[in-house]
Amino acid sequence: MSIEGESPSGAPAEIPPSVRAQLLATEHWGLLASRSTTQSEVLTRISMFLTFTSASVVSVALVGQATRFSEAFVMLAVIVLCIDVAMGLLTQVRVLNVAQEDLMYVTAMNRLRAAYVDLDPGVAPYLMAAYHDDQAGSARTYFFFGNRSDLSHVAGSSMVFMSAANAALIAILSGLLLTLVGAGTTAAVIAGAVCGFAFLAGSAYHGYRTYAGIWQRYAPLSPTPPDEG
Repeated sequence: MSIEGESPSGAPAEIPPSVRAQLLATEHWGLLASRSTTQSEVLTRISMFLTFTSASVVSVALVGQATRFSEAFVMLAVIVLCIDVAMGLLTQVRVLNVAQEDLMYVTAMNRLRAAYVDLDPGVAPYLMAAYHDDQAGSARTYFFFGNRSDLSHVAGSSMVFMSAANAALIAILSGLLLTLVGAGTTAAVIAGAVCGFAFLAGSAYHGYRTYAGIWQRYAPLSPTPPDEG
């Protein structure tokens, strides 16, 4: 009597390629669903942030007209801007997390494609997405034609969008706080711009360090051959 999953001689039974392909496809669909859900969630978060910020700015403008832009209006504007900045920073953290998760899903699906190619090497020429689970493979999957610059990819990302929006809010808040302590308009504008650009540069540096750190800690299972890099 043989145990299920073993041959009569006691050795593990060979799993048919069709079963392997089915298991890999099931995992692939699960990753696709998780990636789609994550992207939808973060876009909703960004929309909520933009809606909240727009509504708060309109509310402050209406209060300013009603109070003839008195000192009470300035304090209210500072409080509202502080809340907007806090909401923006929380949203930016989520956007960064989703960017890492998206890279995780892309890399995982690249690894599954490598398994497909192992099962049937003849499918390799028909895969436009990469089947190598390293940095070069992820770049190929994000853009099949392989000739888009890294600067274009980063500049068009949701992370840079959120960083720019938060930098603008921080610049306005910094300038407003300086006017409260008696600084002139020119000094407040310059200081606000410096704070905004400093935040944008810091966010870009943090994002780059996070991205580079992922690849330093990760060991690919099917790296891109040198002649395909």
